[in-house]
Amino acid sequence: MAIVKFYRGDPKNAPRTTMPAHLGANVILTCQGKLLLEKRRDSDTWGLVGGGVKKHETELQAITREIYEELGIRVKKEQLRKLGVYGEPGRIAAYQDGSVWRMVIVVFGLDLEEEPALRISAESRELRFFSREELENIDIVITHSDIVEDHFLNA
Repeated sequence: MAIVKFYRGDPKNAPRTTMPAHLGANVILTCQGKLLLEKRRDSDTWGLVGGGVKKHETELQAITREIYEELGIRVKKEQLRKLGVYGEPGRIAAYQDGSVWRMVIVVFGLDLEEEPALRISAESRELRFFSREELENIDIVITHSDIVEDHFLNA
């Protein structure tokens, strides 16, 4: 059962925010032309690896921490490149507890030459590398689908 529902550019259906804007960091992680996605436990949809930026962190520190927490691999900050910021007002996450957040997402890119051994975290059901063609047939979190399109499908 989903504990969060995501919205993007849907003012008629998205609930009003109840919390301050939330800063997140996500990664377009590729290996041999395929994109890594996680099957999220909170929404049972596929999404980019990443998460919230803590108040004492930079976005770069947050994404290196999230990559380790969610995948079990360590990356150096120098391996990552900033791809963009997605912060339009209609990017919303509504949780079962009633909190509704506007999301601002900083996106990083990471290309790996060899597929690493990955560890599935408590936040994920599955981790998988997808080809461009395979992405057309899966349900990607609406707040990540445009990011995937901008930085992987249109690359």
